[in-house]
Amino acid sequence: MSKPSKGTVVLAYSGGLDTSCILVWLLEQGYEVIAFLANVGQEEDFEAAREKALKLGAKKMYIVDCKTEFVENFIWPAVQANARYEDRYPLGTALARPCIARNMVEAARKESCTTISHGATGKGNDQIRFELSCFALNPEIRVVAPWRDSEFVKNFPGRGELLDYAAARSIPVSASKDQPWSMDDNLMHISYEAGMLENPATKPLQDMYRMTCDPEKAPDTPVYLTIEFKRGVPVKVTNVDDGHVEDSPLALFTYLNKVAGAHGVGRIDIVENRFIGMKSRGVYETPAGTVLLAAHEDLELLTMDREVRKVKQALSVQFCTQVYNGMWYSPECEYVRHCIDKSQENVQGKVNVKLYKGNVYITGRESDYSLYNEELVSMDVTGNYEPHDAEGFIKINAVRLKEHKRLKKAFQ
Repeated sequence: MSKPSKGTVVLAYSGGLDTSCILVWLLEQGYEVIAFLANVGQEEDFEAAREKALKLGAKKMYIVDCKTEFVENFIWPAVQANARYEDRYPLGTALARPCIARNMVEAARKESCTTISHGATGKGNDQIRFELSCFALNPEIRVVAPWRDSEFVKNFPGRGELLDYAAARSIPVSASKDQPWSMDDNLMHISYEAGMLENPATKPLQDMYRMTCDPEKAPDTPVYLTIEFKRGVPVKVTNVDDGHVEDSPLALFTYLNKVAGAHGVGRIDIVENRFIGMKSRGVYETPAGTVLLAAHEDLELLTMDREVRKVKQALSVQFCTQVYNGMWYSPECEYVRHCIDKSQENVQGKVNVKLYKGNVYITGRESDYSLYNEELVSMDVTGNYEPHDAEGFIKINAVRLKEHKRLKKAFQ
């Protein structure tokens, strides 16, 4: 006997094991399912995913190309911010979630649907990022989260039970019980976690990586690039060796992924602090992002006032935490993005980089907005500076240090 209808739900669908099983489970619970898949640059056979979703029982399938939007509206602000959560993680997954959520909420609006579902786990960050974004964009949204449903979790405590369910329901999946990790990919990066990687001491297998060459096996000849920025945003990349040029956002980023990945750039293996309160181990590949963050930060140091940059660095920490925690559409994140964008007015110019064996080397930079005064800083020319003025400067700064020493001595 079929269950009474619970209405329509828009499911964030990838075509993988979890969401394929969730699609069928939602149908069994009495929902009519509309599948939604955002193309944010992941390696995916999108038409095969469409065919699979419809075959499993989805009423309709949305596939939305979000690649350009992802680069221009999400990755570029992260580059401007020099965004590295906890000084290491370039936020690839965290940046993609609000982009995906915006387009999914739009699909739900077109279908006059106020219920959505996703396959994010109950322990991870993505459930928070995804749902907070959706609620901010449509406060009337209702969420069905199977991995927080007690019956669902009881029936599927692990990957093995999902695979058994898929077999029993004739759900075709490519995953197997032997694959020792899970993966999420987009234009910005690929992340790997779970399985064998849950032990932070376990070394990743070399055949796990997909975006980057093993640095030890990377070409013995480096590649030299010139990256041009306007207002802190990359606008042009030139391969100095062969003259190849890319100057549109998506093509530029895709090209840097290819070149940097071929030279083994962008691998990190970290333990990070999840918003939900636990630590997790993640392995990431972020080739283009690694190059752009290094180049942008270098240009910023050339063109930005010292004290302004201190303020901007504090804002960047706030931005990283906000994005990591799923607060992209919050008023505080919108405000911080506005402030960071304002700080980028003079971050314009060119940076020369060398990519070699997994490393990014800055080899030079130039800008019409440079604050670097060669004559002023020169050891060979006095310039507009009186060396003896430093004596008073030093004495004034020493007052505090002398007082600190006096107090310590008094209590010894």
